Amino acid sequence: MSPIKPAYASFRSIGAYVPEKILSNADLEKMVDTSDEWIVKRTGIKERHIAADDEYTSDMGAKAAELAIERADITKEEIDLVLCATVTPDHFNMPSTACIISDKLGIKNVQAFDISAACSGFVYLLSLAKAFIESGMKKNVLIIGAEKFSSIVDYTDRTTCILFGDGAGAAVISATENKEEAFIDVHASADGSYSDFLVTPAPGSVHPASVAMIDEKLHFVQMKGNETFKLAVKTLTKDVKDILKDNNINAEDIPHFIPHQANYRIIKAVGDALKMREDQVAVTVHKYGNTSAASIPMAINDLYESNKLKTGELMLLDTFGGGLTWASALLPFMGK
Repeated sequence: MSPIKPAYASFRSIGAYVPEKILSNADLEKMVDTSDEWIVKRTGIKERHIAADDEYTSDMGAKAAELAIERADITKEEIDLVLCATVTPDHFNMPSTACIISDKLGIKNVQAFDISAACSGFVYLLSLAKAFIESGMKKNVLIIGAEKFSSIVDYTDRTTCILFGDGAGAAVISATENKEEAFIDVHASADGSYSDFLVTPAPGSVHPASVAMIDEKLHFVQMKGNETFKLAVKTLTKDVKDILKDNNINAEDIPHFIPHQANYRIIKAVGDALKMREDQVAVTVHKYGNTSAASIPMAINDLYESNKLKTGELMLLDTFGGGLTWASALLPFMGK
């Protein structure tokens, strides 16, 4: 009897979708008491994309996924697991957006479910895909980060409405016997004691749907900006240092550091703390804003489509989000 060959998880492809409509800082100046100068100085954001009224999280996720499957050079029939990370699902609680995306893609009789890890969602999905593949349970996992954040933003609140945009990113993670193509490491963690730093209070069992819920604007995202900023810089920096140390890799040897695109000041602070060169750090926050779970795959896709990301090159992903959650990953890009 021949020995069982080990299975490793490999990042096979990337795809993304960005809505057509652009909401610029000049547009926001007409909506709230703010200015382009104020927004750029504090966040680095110049514009963000906003989905159409009849364009949902599943629509964006399906378009990103379609591209990722095509680039992976496999058929939809070969996908055996569909995972979606989102905090803006098509429907509250059920059905999952992953199920709806599967249907829109024509993927039948395949396990599908959502996770809620906010901005850390995509890297959380990488850890799940790795576990499913390395256990031998699945061979081709489709992971999707998709958000219609405009559906939970109060456009009279300048502390949040300037930050968020809509979009989706997707990847195919496949089994390989070649360890050179495999994920190196994934870290993922959480601390619920900071759950009030970034929260959408309702609807839920704490604040069920009601007229009062709407009147009090509890269905909109709320954020403690200063506290979140400080904790994000501290946590992201430590997590990246830990994953590099655990794997005996130096920061200067990473060709692509792809952090969550929440705020340019956070990205720069973490990059500086790691002594990263400017050419190592991916930055897309200026044109997309914070797209939560879609942020990192959209940034990877930008690198890929601009021919800056080559097959076999190492990526270091780093993210932080509501929960609070955080995660990092070291893995080679094995797309064609």
